[in-house]
This record gives sequence, structure tokens and C-alpha cells, in this order.
Amino acid sequence: MTEAPPVGSQAMMQHDRASASLGMIVQRDEPGHAVVSMIVRDDMLNGFDVTHGGFIFALADTAFAIACNDSNHVTLAAGADITFLKPTTSGQKLTATALLRVKSGRSGIYDVRVTMDDDVTVAEFRGHSRTTNLPVPARTHL
Repeated sequence: MTEAPPVGSQAMMQHDRASASLGMIVQRDEPGHAVVSMIVRDDMLNGFDVTHGGFIFALADTAFAIACNDSNHVTLAAGADITFLKPTTSGQKLTATALLRVKSGRSGIYDVRVTMDDDVTVAEFRGHSRTTNLPVPARTHL
């Protein structure tokens, strides 16, 4: 019996070089719910020695992508915004928890809470998804 090829977020994450290069670890991967963590490195700090907002956005965006890709068709971000609430710095573990809020047809809305070590919220992200007609690629170009 052969194992079925991965679909949805599992197929996506097998080839996600960006998230891997940032050291992201997927802790939970379920339709509509994902948890991803990352340790802030020195090379992720801005000129004020706090985590560059783009890295926090990338973490939240990865959790969002995992939560909304649960089928054989590619789901992409149609838009997203983030509110930064508290600065973080090198050595801190950030965790993004994404949850589906509503799905209607091919569109979805997801909220992502980003916390640091002690469960303090550092950012809130809202993503809008759109499921395409594109199949999940069988192989990603390297």
C-alpha cells in the first residue's frame, strides 16, 4: 500500500524555504487551526534592537497559510493586516496561533495571535484568504 502524497498545508510546508530559513517550527496543523513558533535571532533585529516587524508578520502569515490550506487547491492571501502591540528581541520565542473565523465559498477570514514566551500578546494579525482553482503543485521548483 503506497502512502498518499501530501496535500494542502503539508505539501506547501515541504517546500517552504522561507519559513524554514527563519527557523519556524509547525506545532499544530489542522484545517482552520495552526500553531507555529520561531526563536528571534540577532539578524532579525532592527536598528532599535527589537524584532523587525516583517519577521513577526512572516510568522503570522505562515500560521495563516497553514490554517487555510486544507484541500487539493491552493489557497492564497487576498490581504492581511497586523497590529504590533509589544516589542520583542533576540532569544525570545514567538508563537503564532491561527484560527478560522468564517469561511464563505472560496473566501475566508482568519485571526492570528502572536505571543512571546510568557503568553503575552505581541501582535494581532487578520488574514483574508481566497481558494484558487490551481491544484497543489506535485513538485516545487528549487
